[in-house]
Amino acid sequence: MRGRAIGLLGAAGAGLLATALTAVPGPSEVANATSPLASHRAVYDLKLLRTQGKRGLQSVRGRILYDFSGNACEGYVLQFRQVSELDTGEGKVALSDLRASTWEDGAAKDFRFSSQNYVNDQMANNVDGRAERSTDKVAVGLTKPKQENFNLEADIVFPTEHMRRIIEAAREGKGMLEFPVYDGSENGEHVYNTLTVIGREIPASESSPADATAGQTALAGLKRWPVTISYFDRVSARGEQTPVYAISFEIYENGVSRALTLDYGDFAVSGEMSKLEMSPSRPCP
Repeated sequence: MRGRAIGLLGAAGAGLLATALTAVPGPSEVANATSPLASHRAVYDLKLLRTQGKRGLQSVRGRILYDFSGNACEGYVLQFRQVSELDTGEGKVALSDLRASTWEDGAAKDFRFSSQNYVNDQMANNVDGRAERSTDKVAVGLTKPKQENFNLEADIVFPTEHMRRIIEAAREGKGMLEFPVYDGSENGEHVYNTLTVIGREIPASESSPADATAGQTALAGLKRWPVTISYFDRVSARGEQTPVYAISFEIYENGVSRALTLDYGDFAVSGEMSKLEMSPSRPCP
């Protein structure tokens, strides 16, 4: 098991899971979108799906709380918390508590992020910063874990913009996308290369979910697609690479995601939505 697998890869894993749960249309698309972006609060229950290797896990349990709101004019706010417990079966149990919040403007030019990750009640990571896009670069300024400023390539996308493009591609019938993504994880210094595979649309008549999405009038008649996003370390050696991890889920065209699977190679975790509260989305003035 990878060393940073504690707490489902700590801030990096949970931060990118938050990315996978978010889908944000840009301002130019709001009026034309089939469904408006849904403000909602969801709870996902985590459990071990499979494990392999000599250092396999005995069990994983936990919960994700996901609270998303906003609009294209004022930006989008995400409040995210993941508490997870990993048991190796050797008398060693690790408890991770990640608390994160982000704000991204509708034009995907301004991204603010803050996260604190506790392992066994001791703070392991504390990140705070902001990234601003211009025509030729993305300027990042960190205040935690240390004061630091650096520039990234202009083609890097922020988390909500990444998912916006995935939904757009799904609507157009495209099956694959590749983007470098910056989400403020790994002490705010890391960029992932991503490969997204989009499956065919799931007809409403083909599969009726039995989780908290069942019976939700806000989801009735909406399109949804199976999606897998693989995350690759940009500093790895050239040649064929193995993803650091992959996240699979079904996403509705209004941004609600269900049926999560987090695959870290030597173990995988499922996330079943146990609670979903839909809220009215405030339109732009």
